[in-house]
Amino acid sequence: MNPQKIKNKKQQRRKARVRAQIFGTATKPRLSVFRSLKNISAQLIDDEKGKTLVSASDKEINKKEIEKLTRLPDGQGKEGVENKKNNNKLTNKILISFEVGKLLAKKAIAKKIKTCVFDKSKYKYHGRVKAVAEGARKAGFKF
Repeated sequence: MNPQKIKNKKQQRRKARVRAQIFGTATKPRLSVFRSLKNISAQLIDDEKGKTLVSASDKEINKKEIEKLTRLPDGQGKEGVENKKNNNKLTNKILISFEVGKLLAKKAIAKKIKTCVFDKSKYKYHGRVKAVAEGARKAGFKF
């Protein structure tokens, strides 16, 4: 079987398994993460009404300020993660993801939402997805 088809099937199974256990309400919405090759976005969803309460994306962030940062709180950063081929693009994406999490949490706290249920979807809890969660926690969000 084609390796890409195998990968897609694994992702679909992982997504179904995660979504079967997670449900968001107005008081405790679901924090859903979407990751593409270039961008990352996160949103808080009320599944009862089917509405997005708050959203944040890396397109809203000033990326030049992010490049000045050197480390995440857990020590991961420009010295911690290196990708010599792409001149630390991987690291910059992780730092930007961290800032997306912080931005989402600030917007949610402004709307008086303090807790959520984390939905990693089909992605493994690693790298950029983990950075979004840590950024939201750092800004005062609980899940």
